[in-house]
Parts: sequence; structure tokens; C-alpha cells
Amino acid sequence: MQKKSYSSDNSSTKQIARFVTVTDAHAGQRIDNFLMRELKDVPRSYIYRILRKGEVRVNKKRIKQTYKLISNDTVRIPPVFLPEKPDANKAPESLLNKIKAAIILEDNNLIFINKPSGMAVHGGSGIRYGLIESFRQLRPDLKFIELVHRLDKETSGIIMLAKNRQTLLGLHDLLKIKTGQHALQKNYQTLVKGHWRGGRREIKSTLQRRQGKQQKVRVLDQQQQNNGEQGKQAISIFTPIATYADTTLLKVELLTGRMHQIRTQLADLGHPILGDSQYGDFSLNREAKKSLGLKRLFLHSYHLKFRLSDTNQKEVQYDCEIPLANDLRDIISKLQKEN
Repeated sequence: MQKKSYSSDNSSTKQIARFVTVTDAHAGQRIDNFLMRELKDVPRSYIYRILRKGEVRVNKKRIKQTYKLISNDTVRIPPVFLPEKPDANKAPESLLNKIKAAIILEDNNLIFINKPSGMAVHGGSGIRYGLIESFRQLRPDLKFIELVHRLDKETSGIIMLAKNRQTLLGLHDLLKIKTGQHALQKNYQTLVKGHWRGGRREIKSTLQRRQGKQQKVRVLDQQQQNNGEQGKQAISIFTPIATYADTTLLKVELLTGRMHQIRTQLADLGHPILGDSQYGDFSLNREAKKSLGLKRLFLHSYHLKFRLSDTNQKEVQYDCEIPLANDLRDIISKLQKEN
């Protein structure tokens, strides 16, 4: 089988290590993410393998995958050889057109996309191409394009891409602010099991990732924490929008951004999200699919609002809001409100 070589000029004939000097645009970026940008068609697993083996060096030293680059660092990138698979990682034209049609807003700093349910934001783990890889294929004119945050594969709605590192780092700083006028407001809508009681509620939980074939998260109770088990704090605000016979439509404001945060918190509260295949009520999911036609997770990112200084140090107000996805609106139309 033929082998494919990735080199500094994208030529298949050059098979030597190359050295890249880190500029201010990439200062602060993790080395694994930097390599994914430099070696666009190389699988993530391969990149982590050459990091573990020490084939990638920074200033002639071995580094871990979590190393954050500093301006003027010298990165040694080894030649990478993979089996030749013509266009194996190229997204089909139909997907590129779908992504292009999903662009809500674009300026010199940011791109807002209405991500469809079922589209992963990253490739890997059996996923041939994700949103970010496909977008780079769609827009090769962009020298820099990175995800600002993530959405689960089955979650639909607004996701942001940054077109320069200053914007990316500025938004990451905003994401660390939980409340106040400088925080980044992230709002979702979700349909959950049962009748929500108590009106607007702020929920604080400690979440722990569980290792295994399928990534899952659990809420640690006080006894588990007292026994030394550790996790990360997650804070969400849940507000009921409408109550139906057996379900409630909720607005969710995220004050932190943990993996599966909304899904695990609601399941722990006894209000799992309809259509959730990991944390949900499976019998209810079957019934919702049969009676309502719900075929996926009922979770939609519909509103982002924040202020951000652009590359000219001018403060820009962003306020992006979209309606529920069409398939989720169809579900709501079939439900009857409680008085």
C-alpha cells in the first residue's frame, strides 16, 4: 500500500522534519491543537502518538500534549507517513453546502453557525469529519479558524468559530466569568420529563467524568465528595417556559461549561431530557419517538450575548438569537399546554 507523507510544503516528496517558530498568533495554544492545525489531514490519534513518543519537540525538549506554546518557541514536527487514502478525510460537497447554509453571522472576528443535530464539532473516534475540519475545507482562505466552544453531537443550535487568536482568547476569558455584565450569556431550550416545580432555580453540582468506551459524566453527592472523589463545579439556571401533560419546556442559562452539564444535572434532578440516549428515561424516549416523532436529543442552543473588544480595541456588542430547530418546534406543536 502506498504511503502518504505530510511535510512543510504539503509535498509528498519532502520527507524530513520541519521546524516552525511560534508567532504571537499561536502563543497560548496547546501543542496538540497546534499540531492538528499544522497537520490538517492527520488523525488525532496519530498526533497524540508522535507526542507520546517524543517525536515532537519544543526547543529541543520533549513536551506533554497539554504544553502551551510561547511566542518564539521552536517546534520540531516530524515527517508523518500514513496509508494513502485519496480524499478519505474530505467532507462531501453536500455537507459543505449544509454548513455554508447554516452560517448565521460573520464579521472580521467571528462566525456564528446554526449547527444541525447529528453533526460532531470535531472528527475522531469513528467520526470521519467534524464541523471544524469541514469548515476549514469550505474556507481555505481563512488563515486562522478555531472553535470557541463545543456542543454535543446531538445538540443543535449556535456555535462560534474565531477568526483570530485575540478573539479566541478574549472569548475564553469571558467564558470564565460566571455572572455580571461582562459574562458571556449562553441560553438553551430543552424539553424534560415531568412538571418542573419551584420556578427559576439555580443548580450547583460537582461533575465527574467517567472513563470508559463511552464518555459519561456523573453528579457526585456529598458523601462521595467527603470520601475524596473529585470533580468540577457546574452551575446552571433553569426557568420553566411552558408546562405540558407530562413534560416541561425549560430555558437554561449556563454559568459554567462542563461536559454534558445540562443533561447530567437534569437527570440527577429527576427531569431527564427527552431523547437523551445516555442519561434519559429510555421508556419515555421510546414513547416520545412513537407518539411525537422525536428522534434525537431535545436540546437547542438558541441565544448568545456578550461584549468583546475586536482587533482594533473597539468594543462590539453581539446578541445572536435563533428559534427552536424545525423538528423540535414540530414536537412542541403536538403537545398540549397545562392551564
